[in-house]
Amino acid sequence: MRIKLLVCLLFTATTTVAFAQRQMENLDRGVVAVRDANGKTFVSWRLLGTEPTDLAFNVYRALDDKAEKLNKEPITKTTNYLDVTADTAVSYSYYVTTVIKGTESSAESFTIKAGSNPYFSIPLQTPEGYSANDGSVGDLDGDGEYEIVIHMAGRGRDNSQAGETDPPIFHAYKMDGTLLWSINLGKNIREGAHYTQFMVYDLDGDGKAEVAMKTADGTTDYKGKIIGDGSKDWRNERGYILAGPEYLTVFNGLTGEALATTDFIPARHGKLNPTTEELKDVWGDGYGNRMDRFLAAVAYLDGKTPSLIMTRGYYTRSVLTAWNYKDGKITKQWTFDSDDPTNLANRKYRGQGNHNLTVADVDADGKDEIVFGAMTIDDNGKGLYSTGLGHGDALHVTDLDPSRPGLEVFDIQEHFGDAGANFRDARTGELIWKKASVQAGDDGEGPGRGLSLDIDPRYPGAESWVFGAGITGLFDAKGNVITTKTPPSCNFGIFWDGDVLSELLSGTSIDKYDYENTSTKRLLNAADYNCRSNNGTKANPVLSADILGDWREEVIYKTADNKELRIFTTSIPTDKKFYTLMHDPQYRLSIAWQNVAYNQPPHTSFQIGDGMKDPPKPNIVLVKAK
Repeated sequence: MRIKLLVCLLFTATTTVAFAQRQMENLDRGVVAVRDANGKTFVSWRLLGTEPTDLAFNVYRALDDKAEKLNKEPITKTTNYLDVTADTAVSYSYYVTTVIKGTESSAESFTIKAGSNPYFSIPLQTPEGYSANDGSVGDLDGDGEYEIVIHMAGRGRDNSQAGETDPPIFHAYKMDGTLLWSINLGKNIREGAHYTQFMVYDLDGDGKAEVAMKTADGTTDYKGKIIGDGSKDWRNERGYILAGPEYLTVFNGLTGEALATTDFIPARHGKLNPTTEELKDVWGDGYGNRMDRFLAAVAYLDGKTPSLIMTRGYYTRSVLTAWNYKDGKITKQWTFDSDDPTNLANRKYRGQGNHNLTVADVDADGKDEIVFGAMTIDDNGKGLYSTGLGHGDALHVTDLDPSRPGLEVFDIQEHFGDAGANFRDARTGELIWKKASVQAGDDGEGPGRGLSLDIDPRYPGAESWVFGAGITGLFDAKGNVITTKTPPSCNFGIFWDGDVLSELLSGTSIDKYDYENTSTKRLLNAADYNCRSNNGTKANPVLSADILGDWREEVIYKTADNKELRIFTTSIPTDKKFYTLMHDPQYRLSIAWQNVAYNQPPHTSFQIGDGMKDPPKPNIVLVKAK
């Protein structure tokens, strides 16, 4: 797919920084080419977060051994080019070079096939009876190009549903479809949205991503190594797994080999085989519903190196543990436990978690916090604040209101007396505004979904809306009603067209919101190309992320027969020139946790939207593979 002609040089801007630089991926140029609706060829590429914003580029079109430069003058204002003279019946290679003081210093290419579709495909080797589910990306081999790690989901069940499940399986693929490895978690890990969260990230700073997840007796890595005792079957007569040892394992991202394993914290109970009543005393039920609610993330707790965050519980007891992986060893950094008997102040953090989480530097100290639904945990593992608003299904954190300093949180709550949607200060938890449920009944049943994106340029900052709870309409960043007509989808957002407003992403469709007529225009329906979304009514893609080309985002779907992944990238020119969103640390960490439980869209650490300032230069250092 990609041919490197020369070594790519990196140019780091000279800036004075107050905090340590975060270690980030040393990405390549990410060149991609795709046909637009008129048969023209759209070419785009990355600007790295360490490069000057005025870096210039040349674009070449090559056929056989002949290459033709397409631009008359070096391109400085954008990182995309529309080739209007290409013949769709011919396969071309497009080369992009950097130009520094008139000298071309590097080149990378992408080959587009004759008459190609508006996507490119990755063939899958899906196991019989399984389907391609949530995915993540990381540079597994250190070559600057992303690989894809995908959860192959078999017969699964929700925590509230009895019955056995199939063992979760994970695959890793290169962009050309090469299967790197397969990992089988075994019968002692239950299949379902809340059981298996996987993190793909360079945890030890060697320039290559690892894969981390919860494991159990019988988990088998790609080398055939069995973790724990492979002869054990801890499933009970109802198909639940309420006993036996639990582990945390870090796998080699390139080979699928288990590198290190430790005991998972927290354990279900102090006993290896607790009774139903003993589990109920700890978690609120004895059959694994509240107990087996897992989330995961990666955070820069020291402002420099990534830590692995693994969590358990959010309806009642909530426990978060931070781990460090270095020199082949997993070590615990800290554990936060809402039910810590030695710290009664933690009790206010019970029951505040969502079906998702996010990571952001909410107090601007250069270190990350974990926004865990209605509460936030500081980088040192201490509680920063708890709102007491309770559990919800959706969570969004970025600069939602640019008129206020710092970041804001838009969150929803369900099944609580004060259920609804709220907008709060991310640093302090101060409630800025709230929309209470208008549903009948004393339990105040709240909305099932909520979204906060800039989709209307007439109002500063993000607009927010929810589905359910009788809360209708679209609200501005101050909580004022813009219109009583709620937008038609409330799932994901994506940057797809040429402006800085978000588009709506739900199921297999990308829609542009027409704020003047409160309607939408369809920009893409991947179902037209035999694609399907994941997770039933949650209707999320395999992944949406800025994994190729310029700063806009790609969306990945599985095909109906589960034999391919199809990656769609925009073919719409833009005059905006931003560095790749993957070099904004908050956005990059959003991609790492996107697969967790009820998937949520990624957000940047800065405002993207109408009236935005230029994105701040990220305080990062790129790590070359060792």
